[in-house]
Amino acid sequence: MDSKNNSSRGRQAGKRNNPQAKKRFQNTTSKPKAKPQAQKNESTGIRLNKFISNSGICSRREADTYIEHGSVTINGNLVTEMGHKVQPGDEVRFDGSLISIEQKRYILLNKPKNYITTMDDDRGRSTVMDLVANATKERIYPVGRLDRNTTGLLLFTNDGELAKKLTHPKHDVRKLYHASLDRKLDLKDLQKLRGEVIIEGKKVFIDAVEYVQGQKKTEVGIEIHSGRNRIVRKIFEHVGYKVVKLDRVIFAGMTKKNLPRGRWRELTKLELSNLQMI
Repeated sequence: MDSKNNSSRGRQAGKRNNPQAKKRFQNTTSKPKAKPQAQKNESTGIRLNKFISNSGICSRREADTYIEHGSVTINGNLVTEMGHKVQPGDEVRFDGSLISIEQKRYILLNKPKNYITTMDDDRGRSTVMDLVANATKERIYPVGRLDRNTTGLLLFTNDGELAKKLTHPKHDVRKLYHASLDRKLDLKDLQKLRGEVIIEGKKVFIDAVEYVQGQKKTEVGIEIHSGRNRIVRKIFEHVGYKVVKLDRVIFAGMTKKNLPRGRWRELTKLELSNLQMI
């Protein structure tokens, strides 16, 4: 009797001391582990404010405000976290309406006179948006501005990143204007405009200024990269001349070739590629 008990206790002790037996014992008696929940890959996706901006609703900065105030849900859940990333397949709603990223559009207009560069006007004046109303179903915006009486090239897009790049001074985007003056520009005054001038207490660098070849000395070409309001007119006023006509003939390498006044066209693949390399 004692030998049988001793033998039985020995076998049980052997199982406890045998790692393989112990492992088998645990595998048959342990509760099954719960499957880990799928984790979102935060290294992929697009930031929520950028997603909203790319949908054409508003700028990224404005999107932050809307997110903070609870205007956005993702997959039915309210999201107020600025850095949240939208993953492929997520359902994003803005004030209850489903939104998605728009296709990027790029429209070049040869602006005529008497149109103001704004999205709308409470005084009922004609705006550049009237001229491109049928260009695309996406909501596009003018890049920079031309004043009411200035004609020439004006770019429209819903690509906020590119628009920001084209309007930032550090990128030195080339803008060439044809200015018609109220009188002949004296050579000494032309020389004054070469290089740096001070306009309203701020430096403005003039990349190039020359008489328009084959025309009267009232016709002057001037190249700048400043985006300040009415800056070309102010430059000539600085040396005592009035600009009676102003036409932007080159913008960021794009020209008015085969684009009549008041008409628009989409950018070519080459033009877009060149812009994206700036």
